[in-house]
Amino acid sequence: MIPLIQNFQTVILADGSFPKHPVPLSFLRSGRPVVCCDGAIKNLLAVGLEPDYIIGDLDSISSELKKRFASILHHNPDQETNDLTKAVHFCLKNQWTKITILGATGKREDHTLGNLSLLTEYEEIVQVQALTDYGVFTPQLKSVVYESYRGQQVSIFSLTNNTFLSSENLRYPLEHRALTSWWQGTLNESLSDQFNIRMDQGKLLIFREYFSGKI
Repeated sequence: MIPLIQNFQTVILADGSFPKHPVPLSFLRSGRPVVCCDGAIKNLLAVGLEPDYIIGDLDSISSELKKRFASILHHNPDQETNDLTKAVHFCLKNQWTKITILGATGKREDHTLGNLSLLTEYEEIVQVQALTDYGVFTPQLKSVVYESYRGQQVSIFSLTNNTFLSSENLRYPLEHRALTSWWQGTLNESLSDQFNIRMDQGKLLIFREYFSGKI
């Protein structure tokens, strides 16, 4: 069973909306190492925290900060990947293979969609979850049982059109159905302390809202 929040202490901070909810903030304050995409460094410093590493093409960081953090800068000029992907591959190179991503959503919508769509690709090489101020995104590449609670809001996004799904313990069940548009699996609801999503192949992205007032 996949817990609602997995204890992945390696943290990547992307340059989306800086987290405000206590769940992602708790990871940011306690996680190690903290790998910061270069565009996010100002927001991290603004809350009194410092990164262990700064990754990216370094076009979004001032000369002053480059000097201050010269020993932990890792320049990757590759224009075929975004800074979040560069950070994931940096973690993989260092054998940090259980990763919590923060700041992947918010700001420009195209960046949000791009970052979320990449989660299933990352899951092929590392274990990853993305925390927002509302819940957790978990990539799914095989049949999975999820920890849940009655009334939890759940959305299912299929990134492949030939993926047939079946579910248990969801208010709107799926019976060997392919989701051909992103909206079709949204706004579902858990009926129990767990739910199942079975699949034959493909790539899914599952969103679960946080427990009310809990981690």
